[in-house]
Amino acid sequence: MLRKEGPTTRVDEVYAGLRGDIHAGRLTPGARLKLTELRGRYSTNMGAVREALARLTAEGLVTSAPHQGYRVVSLSYRDLADLAEARIAIETRVLRLSVRDGDMAWEGGLVAAYHVLERTPLIGPEGPDRPSDAWNAAHAAFHAALIAGCRNRRLRTVARALREDAELYRQWSVSLGGRPHDRAASDHRELLEPALARDGELAAERLGAHIATTTKLLISRATDAPADGTPTR
Repeated sequence: MLRKEGPTTRVDEVYAGLRGDIHAGRLTPGARLKLTELRGRYSTNMGAVREALARLTAEGLVTSAPHQGYRVVSLSYRDLADLAEARIAIETRVLRLSVRDGDMAWEGGLVAAYHVLERTPLIGPEGPDRPSDAWNAAHAAFHAALIAGCRNRRLRTVARALREDAELYRQWSVSLGGRPHDRAASDHRELLEPALARDGELAAERLGAHIATTTKLLISRATDAPADGTPTR
């Protein structure tokens, strides 16, 4: 099949390469991104590099400052701690409501989402140091299915937004945090079982622990972490 050429395609390729390298930790948190080096790394032109960096800056994966250039966003203890605290407060609440109010269609959707997640390889052709795109999609679908039974649309929206904010940290918990790959299936089965058993308290407790584990895996990598490594206030 012929490869499409053109500025838009080239920018998309550079963007995907940069985004994948950031998620995988190959471009480390806080690393300076020099345009000339990126041009060579991705075999492209300077315009494509600049446009890709602009897109990543808009997504919050890259930062820029006058006279300082571009950098990968830093791994911040304070942001990790604040985000984990907010997620535990909101997501566990929404999960309790979902378990309480979800109907049989919710149960069926949750089981189907877990079935797909369980059978999707965590590591794929994109690289051995980050979750595959297919697994990321299945993972997002499972967590969306967990809270889909909650009837409060605004709470669901806030919970989804917090999960999206945590996406980069979750990626880094695999590539930088050293979380065992074989834990992925059991971690999510531990959320599925109490949800189906209508034990909202246990499901919420396990979800809180699930979120806290990701935070703890990364806390030692943060440049502003306190000496005792405490993950939250």
